[in-house]
Order: sequence, then structure tokens, then C-alpha cells
Amino acid sequence: MHLKSLNQAMLGRSAGLSTKITAILLGFFLAALAAITLTLFISWHLEGAAAAINDAGSLRMRVYRLAHFLARAEAVARLPGPSSASSRPEAAGSSETSAMPASLGATFDADLRVHIADFERVLDGLRVGDPARPLFVPKGDDIPVALEAMTAQWSEEMRPLLDRILAEPSPEARAGLVAAFDTLAPQFVGIINELVVRMEHNYARNTNILRSSQVTLIALAVIGTLLLLRFFFVTVIRPLLDLHEGVKRMSEEDFDARVPVFAGDEFGELSAGFNRMAAHLQHVYDTLEERVASKTRSLEEKNRELEILYDVVAFLREPADVDTLCKGFLERVQNTMGAVASSARLLDLESRNLCMIVHDGLGQEFLDREEVLACGECVCGEAAQSGGRSLTLDVFAANGGGTRDTCMRAGFRTVSATTITAHKRTLGVFNLFYDHSQPISDEDRQLLETLGQQLGTAIENQRLHARERELAVSEERNLLARELHDSIAQGLAFLNLQVQMLERALAEHRDKDVAATVDMLRHGIQESYEDVRELLVHFRTRVEKQDLDAAIAAALRRLAEQTGVATDLDVQGDGAPLDPEAETQVLYIVQEALSNVRKHASAKAVSVSVRRGRDGLSVIVRDDGVGFVEDDESIDKEAHIGLHIMRERALRIGGQFAVRSSPGRGTQMRLHLPRTTKVEA
Repeated sequence: MHLKSLNQAMLGRSAGLSTKITAILLGFFLAALAAITLTLFISWHLEGAAAAINDAGSLRMRVYRLAHFLARAEAVARLPGPSSASSRPEAAGSSETSAMPASLGATFDADLRVHIADFERVLDGLRVGDPARPLFVPKGDDIPVALEAMTAQWSEEMRPLLDRILAEPSPEARAGLVAAFDTLAPQFVGIINELVVRMEHNYARNTNILRSSQVTLIALAVIGTLLLLRFFFVTVIRPLLDLHEGVKRMSEEDFDARVPVFAGDEFGELSAGFNRMAAHLQHVYDTLEERVASKTRSLEEKNRELEILYDVVAFLREPADVDTLCKGFLERVQNTMGAVASSARLLDLESRNLCMIVHDGLGQEFLDREEVLACGECVCGEAAQSGGRSLTLDVFAANGGGTRDTCMRAGFRTVSATTITAHKRTLGVFNLFYDHSQPISDEDRQLLETLGQQLGTAIENQRLHARERELAVSEERNLLARELHDSIAQGLAFLNLQVQMLERALAEHRDKDVAATVDMLRHGIQESYEDVRELLVHFRTRVEKQDLDAAIAAALRRLAEQTGVATDLDVQGDGAPLDPEAETQVLYIVQEALSNVRKHASAKAVSVSVRRGRDGLSVIVRDDGVGFVEDDESIDKEAHIGLHIMRERALRIGGQFAVRSSPGRGTQMRLHLPRTTKVEA
């Protein structure tokens, strides 16, 4: 019944009011009962549809799980077998192409069948439905057709392909089938997604119906309550009619509607609240479009900033030289900011000049005049002295000058110069050139300054890496020079002295001394030759494929072949390999220790123990030679030099080095390298 006719009925004669009240209450009761029944029915359908959407959505995850399982199983099948590739190199190649072990294959087939059965269980549930759960697929929006299409795709293509994978014994053929499954999986997931989208649309429509029913029920309850209040409290008829009129005007988007406040009672407060609400809605409505547009622009700007920051940071993290970093950086920034040209200049600290290293979109005449700029010259030089700021120049509105004249001749209207900084230190400037007037907002200026800091950090890191490599090479050359000095140089000095003694003996015709000196020369030459060979082997040796144990074993074999000393290698424990450079330094330390044994120990047996564990790597070299007094400075200086070199190498990789020895009881060298060790520059 329309609200106006209800008002007229209530304002009529008192006779028949009970009938009208009964009719009104009965009508509202029936409407509410119908709305409640409808909401219960719709909610039951929504619950079943939600379960169907959940199961259908899970099918996408199960398809990707199948693809991931097949890919992982294929990768595991291609891994080498448990036998050590280091001890039997000839077996390494065959293990990579061998078929999957029987036990692993059986597990793979069983797990794959479980995944298939799980997928089909959910698919059958969607097709059949389950009223007790409840779960059923909606009938509208061609959802059954989409479900049948998905089922047909599974039955005709996906499931037969999986059955072929299960039945295929050949790893190569199975790999091809897995690749075919990976190709079909996205298409199949798209079909599933189409089904889910249709079900979600249907669910949204039913949800709107449910919400409308609930709103209708609430409206009926409110209207009924108001009618009863109107009837029993005559004094509120006029305020209530005014409120109704105000609501009607508000529904017609007349936000100027106001109602009079007749008293300070509850209805007076209701009228005042209505007026406040109307005023608030009027203000909100008047400013809604503006606020939405403002928020939209703000979000778009933030997304653009995040996008370019992510893109630039991801690029700058890639290993490359400075020119490549700057060029890729300029390409991204220029495209994002809409500039027609760009350039990057680095600061020469000695001359305090800005030298252009990369550019894009600049003519030869511009490059000839702008290749080198002094700090403080034009906007680029000013930016270099600004301490990390971004400056903008309108070429035609600025005063004359050489650099601005160059930009004007090149057809540029606006120039932006941003400092490239690292740790608050200026490294250079990058420019953006526009052929039109382009105001730079505060947000864009802040973005450019942030990008300049990112580029400066990348350039500084590149320079630090270069310095680290130079320092590492320098240290290795120093070690090489020291070892050459302490072995070959001393041997040549000894030979020089013996040649002088030989000349003197020949001049004095002392034949016995001549023969003795010749023997000493022959012995010295042989020893120098062995030192040269040892140094060549020492500095050519690298730990290939992280096989430190095999390299130590080879060093022990060479020692046994050269001296006849009995050798033994004991390796225990397991763990992830260390840094390649760290393991190379460990090998050098072991070689130096074995060299000391050959030259000074006069040992009959040498043993090397390698222990790997959670704490890292430990290496112990023992010999049963003559030993020495640890604090005796009169022992062979060359041995001391060898110990010093080993200690330096250990400190370089963060290891702990110790030597124990006593006369007649041999020598023990111990090296411990923690698992967290990082190679220092």
C-alpha cells in the first residue's frame, strides 16, 4: 500500500481502525514472512553456490599443483645418482641421463595418481552436487555448459595425457609429455577460470537479490512501526509527515530538503538529526566527484612512481658496467617521464668537470658543445652543486647563456637536471630534455631525486666491486712475489755464491773444491727447478666444481711421487660447499703446508684430515718429521715465511690458523673455517 494512502486511512474516521490496523499488520506480516522465506531460500542457494565456487576455484590450484609436481619430479629424475662424481668422474656423465630409479618412479606414479584422483573427486562433486553439504552448481549464465566444457577438456585431453605420462617408461618421452601438459595447463586453467567467473557473477546477482529482500524486510518493519506510532501519538503526525516529505525529497536527490523541529522530544531530535544528515549528504554529494577524481589521480601517480622505481631498481641490480647502467637507466626514465632526449654526466673530481658518458636523442652539435661542463655552469652545473636536488629550466624564459643557447638551438624548451648521489656525495648529473613547456611537479621532482640516488648507489657499488677485484689481484700478486722471493730468489743467490766459489777454485786449480762446488750447483739447480715446478702447480691449481677433497688428494699424490713420503687423506662429514674462493685459499694453505714438509720436515709420513659439519670446515695436516721450537727465531727463515703466508691466507677468508710443533715429534697445522665465512676483498 502506498504511503500516502496509508496516511489518509489513518487520518480518517476512527470506526474500522482495528480492521485497518489488523489488515496493515497482517499485510506487513505476510510481506515480512515472504521476505524471510525468500532470504532463507536465497541464502541456502548462496551457500551451495559458494561451496561450488570454492571447489571450482580450487581446481585451478590443483592443475598448477599437477604441473609443479610433474616439473619437480622431472628435475629430480635428471639429478645425478648418489655415487660421488669427484671420486669417479667417468660416472658423472652417465648418471645425468640414467632413468629414474625404480623406487622413485613408483613413488612418482603413486603420487601422480593421488593428485589425479583428488582432482576428479572435486570435479565429480561439482557435476553431481551435494544438497546435504550444501553444494550445487547454479543453472543460470550458461554455467552448466561451461562445466561440461571443462569436464570434456579434462576427459579428452588432460586426463589421457596424464595417463600417457604414467604409462611412459622413457624419461625423454616422459619429459616431452610433461612439456605438453605444461602447454595445455594454462588453457585448461582459463576454462576453469571462465566457469568460476560465471559462477561468481551468478553469486553476485543472487547476493543482490538477498540484500534487496533484507532491505525490503527492514523497510517494512520501519514503516509498520512508524504507522503504529503515528496512530497512537497524534502529536507526532505532523513531524512524521514532514520527515516523510524530507525523505522523499532526499530520494529525488533534493539535498536542500529540511524539516521543521517542533519540540525537543525524541521526534524533535530525529528531525534535527535528519537535518544534520541532509546537510552532511549535501556536502558529501557536492564534493564527491572532486574527491574521487583527486584520489584517482593520487593513486595513478603513486602507481606510476612505484612502477618506475621497481623497474629501475630491478635493472640497476643486474651486473653491468657503468655505461650500461646509465644507458638502461636513461631509457627507462626518459620513456616514463615523456622526454625527447636524455643524458648522463659523471663528475671528474680532479678537474671538477661534468663529463657526458651516455646520451640519447642529442645531436652532434649539441654533443660537441656540451660534452664537458664545469661545476656551477648552467642548470647542470648548478644541480651538481645543489646536494642532491632536481632543478628545472625553462629555456625560453631564462636569461641568456652559452648552455641555454645550445639547448635553444637544439629545439629544447624545458631541461631537467637531477644530481646523481651516493651516500650524500655527488657523482654526476642526469638530464631530461623536452621540446615543449613541461612543468615538473613536486612529486615528479622527488621521484627524480630518488632515482638519482638509486643510480648513484649502483655506480658506487660498481666502483667498489672494481676496487675489490683490483685489491684481490694485488694481494694475490704480493703473495706470488713473496713466494718467488723466498724460494727462487734465495736459490739463485745461493747459486750465484757457488759460481763465485767455483771461479775461485778453478783459478787456484783446486780440483776437489771444483767437484764439490759443481755438486752443490747441481743440487741447487735441481732444488730451484723443483721449486719452480711446485710454484707453477701451486698457482695453476683451482678447486674445480667445488671438489676440494680431490684437489687435496692430488697434492698428496704429488708429494708422495716427489719424496716417497707415505701419505693419508681422511675425509669425514658432509655439508654444503664453501665459497669457491674460500675453498681455493684452503687448498693453497694445504699445498704450502705440504711444501714445508717436503723442504724442511724430513718426514716419513704425512696425513691430512678434513672435517665438515654444522660449524664449518676443519683441516689438519700432520707429519712425523724433525719438528721445531715454535718460538725459536734461529730456525729456517723460509719455513717462517711459509707459516706467515698460510696465516695471511687464513685471515683473508676469515679462518683460524694454528701450528703446533716440537723437536723430534713432528708438526701439526690446523685450519678452521666457519660456515658463515665470506671472502674478504
